[in-house]
Amino acid sequence: MVDVVLTTDRTMMTNHHGKEFLGFGTTGVPVIMPERFWFYLFAPRVRTDGDGRPREAPYGLRKIEAALLDAGIDAAIVDPSHLDDAVKGARVIMLSHHDYFGFGPPSSTFATLFEAEPLNARSFRHLMESAPMRDAKKRGVKIIAGGPAAWQWRYREEDRRRWGIDTVVEGEGERIAVDLARRALKGEPLPEWVVMPPNEAPGIDEIPLIKGPAVNGMVEIMRGCPRGCKFCSVTLRPLRHIPLERIEKEILINKRGGLKGTILHSEDVLLYGAKGVKPEGEKVYKVNVVAKRHMKIISWSHLSVAALVYAERNGRWISRIMDEVVLQGGQRFLGVEVGVETGSERLTRLIMPAKAAPYPPEEWRELVIEAAGIMEDNRILPAMTLIAGLPEESEEDVLRTIELVDDLWDFRGLIVPLFFVPMGMLSDRDWFRKHRMSDVHMELLKRCLTHGIRQSKSILKEYFSDSPILSRLISPFLHLFIWEIERYAKKYGFWSEPDTHCILGDAVEGAEPPMVNT
Repeated sequence: MVDVVLTTDRTMMTNHHGKEFLGFGTTGVPVIMPERFWFYLFAPRVRTDGDGRPREAPYGLRKIEAALLDAGIDAAIVDPSHLDDAVKGARVIMLSHHDYFGFGPPSSTFATLFEAEPLNARSFRHLMESAPMRDAKKRGVKIIAGGPAAWQWRYREEDRRRWGIDTVVEGEGERIAVDLARRALKGEPLPEWVVMPPNEAPGIDEIPLIKGPAVNGMVEIMRGCPRGCKFCSVTLRPLRHIPLERIEKEILINKRGGLKGTILHSEDVLLYGAKGVKPEGEKVYKVNVVAKRHMKIISWSHLSVAALVYAERNGRWISRIMDEVVLQGGQRFLGVEVGVETGSERLTRLIMPAKAAPYPPEEWRELVIEAAGIMEDNRILPAMTLIAGLPEESEEDVLRTIELVDDLWDFRGLIVPLFFVPMGMLSDRDWFRKHRMSDVHMELLKRCLTHGIRQSKSILKEYFSDSPILSRLISPFLHLFIWEIERYAKKYGFWSEPDTHCILGDAVEGAEPPMVNT
């Protein structure tokens, strides 16, 4: 038993079968197939020791755990299915989540379209209403919630009080977590809300090294982003580059924990070590060399279109990094998330002018298409995100985005449309909801769905090529899942290919979409 228990729900405390992209499935609404099947596909139970401590844990929780341990506080991460014994002696419970209530862009998109609670929000609610959490609160255990989705508690004040959340922390938590834990252990009163401003963000030396393996070997190489997109909260954080020796130490911690792959995490991996928005290829090359020295498989969390194009045009760094480093040792592809957001040059100039830098925003579409070609040539499989309902968006802007999807029709990768969520410099704007969707918005969603189904079929076999056992256990069910989605899309009028003109309400006459499984 420990004084401070750190935990979260099952959609976070999982390694998604070692395939990080499958984690997107936890943001969906369980339709077509039962909820338990969704958990099996996208959020399997994580391996634990005899005390319920997970072999792999979310990277953010690992950082807070490390800060507490470095400060001499008795703390440990515990899997949510093993809380019964763990919380009996605990005096503080700390929570973290990427999407507590399903308000994040992927979850809110599915929740709005299906008018139902997404899997991650359901799972977190079940955690908070579980017997161990209720009993802990009755005993006076202090509960502190933080993480990237801490802002969502502002929209759920009733839940905060009902579940007995004593403190919510917004912002980077390494500094404040130690202070709050000490105050709670001493029985001192805690503030209801703590907002950590960017100027109080921890410096490099204040960011602790993780003590145990992170989910899928994630290792942070950079914090913050210099591009200043108005819809993003990350751009408000100061920019910090993690030194290579610290990155290597965390990779080795993951390796000693039995992991064979790593995810290099940054809002833009290609800007590692850069002083602005122009990649410094040699530094990006070196961080990948360090990762590949110890791990069989490398993934990147995010990259930007402009950085990718610049790096390839100026020194062929993408080709060199992939050919000479990443694709060595049997690795067949690299997965990454890429924010495209819009196909409209006008919106690019208004909302995210530096997204195209060092190139002008007027070249955005051409940059996206060139980047897609570079990724295709270098076996990079991306999930390219779009944002529907951006402030100042016009119908013409949406049509330009549909045209971009058509230009990328045969491109190997996924194109994922997300509804606008008020964050960053646009936090005072209104959410984009289903009732605000126009016919062209619906056409964009249909087009992306059709593209995704087509590409998923060809990608799936390669996606599990490094794990024959997992391929036999999971791949057939994912094929079935995709087949069911395709059948649903065609039956109810959601199938749309280039040069077609489906509009909202084009469903098959007399057909009724199936009810959501609850």
